[in-house]
Amino acid sequence: MFGPKPLSLALTVWLALACSLRLPAAPDPAAADLKIDNIMAAPESPSEWPAWRERLAAWRQETKAKINYDDRLYRRSEFAWAQSCFSCCFVMVCDETFFDWQQGRFTVESFLNHGLREFGGYDAIVLWHAYPRIGFDDRNQFDFYRNLPGGLPGLREVSRVCHARGVKVFVDYNPWDTGTRREGLPDLDALAALVQAIDADGIFLDTMDRGAAEFRAKLDAVRPGVVLEGEGALPLENLHDHHLSWAQWFKDSPAPGVLRNKWFERRHVQHSIRRWDRDHTGELHTAWMNGSGMMVWENVFGSWVGWSARDRSILRAMVPIQRRYAGLFCGERWTPLVPTETPQVNASLWEGEGVQFWTLVNRSEKAVEGRLLTVKEVAGARYFDLIQGRELTSANQSEGSRQQSVQKRPPDGTITFFGTIPPHGIAAFVAGGGTTLGKDFSEFLAAQAKLEARADFSTNFPARTARLAPLPPARETRRRDLPLGMAAIPAATLDLKTIFRVRECGFYESQPEAGGSFPRLHQPLTMARKVTLAPYAIDLTPVSNAQFAQFLKASGYQPQHPENFLKHWQNGAPPPGQEDHPVVYVSLEDARAYAAWAGKRLPSEEEWQFAAAGPEQRRYPWGDDVRVGVCNDGSRGGTTPVTAFPEGRSPFGCFDLCGNVWHWTESERRDGRTRFCILKGGSFYRARGSDWYADGGPQPCQFATKFLLTWPGLDRCATIGFRCVADIE
Repeated sequence: MFGPKPLSLALTVWLALACSLRLPAAPDPAAADLKIDNIMAAPESPSEWPAWRERLAAWRQETKAKINYDDRLYRRSEFAWAQSCFSCCFVMVCDETFFDWQQGRFTVESFLNHGLREFGGYDAIVLWHAYPRIGFDDRNQFDFYRNLPGGLPGLREVSRVCHARGVKVFVDYNPWDTGTRREGLPDLDALAALVQAIDADGIFLDTMDRGAAEFRAKLDAVRPGVVLEGEGALPLENLHDHHLSWAQWFKDSPAPGVLRNKWFERRHVQHSIRRWDRDHTGELHTAWMNGSGMMVWENVFGSWVGWSARDRSILRAMVPIQRRYAGLFCGERWTPLVPTETPQVNASLWEGEGVQFWTLVNRSEKAVEGRLLTVKEVAGARYFDLIQGRELTSANQSEGSRQQSVQKRPPDGTITFFGTIPPHGIAAFVAGGGTTLGKDFSEFLAAQAKLEARADFSTNFPARTARLAPLPPARETRRRDLPLGMAAIPAATLDLKTIFRVRECGFYESQPEAGGSFPRLHQPLTMARKVTLAPYAIDLTPVSNAQFAQFLKASGYQPQHPENFLKHWQNGAPPPGQEDHPVVYVSLEDARAYAAWAGKRLPSEEEWQFAAAGPEQRRYPWGDDVRVGVCNDGSRGGTTPVTAFPEGRSPFGCFDLCGNVWHWTESERRDGRTRFCILKGGSFYRARGSDWYADGGPQPCQFATKFLLTWPGLDRCATIGFRCVADIE
């Protein structure tokens, strides 16, 4: 399956190429040997570039006529904003910089301020909500938006704050979500209603290269100017009604090639993205040389892949220039790969609005110094370095000069730019005069100079470590007696094995290995570690509805955020006949409150697993083989009584450690961006139809799943309960 969750980098690249539209060769010999890919690669030899540009121009003209290209949607004023949407941020709504989980509120202003400070600001954000959480119960992708703080009105307020800052808001659509609760109306209608409810500006089409033709009419009916942006390589035949698209894992040539869709339709913006890479200069170069955009994505589904200081510095300098000269980047006078003075430096020329503008990239791992670019002199023009934010003076320069400057050559009427471009860095020069540069040009230069003053070209990967949260205090310490309804578990030292299914949210650590994605996606991964456990006691059964009702009556407990708290109860009481079923729709905080009231605590992941598997480390509590009738396998359509399967007890006599409901464990970790907890045991529910869903059904004792925490209203599920432990002597 091609989507934002790749089977491997190589496979994703292959699929992206396979999805590209390969038009037949044009009859004109000038375009006959042009390879039409997502990026139309540049020839290796600069001597071939002029002919290559001619073939590009011929292909564009002939193909527009051949497919009868209609650009009317690009001419509509309500879509004009998309032409300058250069920087888009992929936001996990659970990210601690976007959402204060303790206060239960979004922190949009501080998030946008951080984006302005570190990345030069965002033109749009994608509100990512469901994966990798979806599938633990039957809530669908639209429910995940509704269950965020404040519901859809709360998200409308997020849009309002963003719009006040000039930032557009995208919602996410997961077409693979077909196995959860159905809306009772087509997905397109549900999406249109969502867009209208929260004032969204676009839809990100997860795993899709294009949206259905019906999208346009439905969106136009509810809100003007809503755009579509697919993840896959957008076919040329759908360019007319998709204003934006991803350039995901597009492999560029040594000298930057031309983005096919951007070349064909100059007003189309593509966002370059290689989310698992730690070096983003390749994407930045492609965007800079094509007048296109970037996707900023550091919190990748709960895995941390932060940008280096160098890449942030490049983007910070780049996007203000792109926004100022958006008209040039959307215009017709674009000349890719104009001649430069050194093989390591490549340049594009953009002309219009009374100025000439050059974007340069250094493809070398070393700084390039000295002669950079020689161009024809424009009478009366002044020349400026837009990265350093200053005017270039004429001077006699020698090779290797570090001072950015220009040298005029009156005999041949040329100007040579001198200076330095850092390793993998960029440069920008503009020529203009009089009013063509703009009334606020001096202020713009000053702002760019400030950005240059704080530029940092260090390439260290910014690490984040997921740390275990402090253990909440229990009311009682170690007990001499065995509490009623609990099983004694002896002290043990053992080699504990944990099995994860490889998912992009990762495992215990918050970042993947250097340079890697998850090449074994969806496959089991076993981790082993030595564990020493002190003696403890564990509840024989999960906490039941009746026991939780007793806790509420005795303690008067009320959660700070009551959304979805005990959602399945009726009139404040357990559903009739389900008093002895495990309590669900409780958050990690609710479970901790119960445990503290009972003088207990939640089990650690390791304690839970040892109690389930026993000293022999069984695969299942009852043994090593799957058996029918020893756990809730989902065939009954819901939870079952906590003692319904006595033959499924663990070696220590514990019930319901496999199936029925997942169990919270005291394993919360945080890295400053993502909070998560490890769940154990599996549940009765299984969402079917996609590998992107969370794991469902009963699970082996060794199995663990990483559950991203957002806030109680979303964390409370129909399939998650808990049991407690107590420390004993």
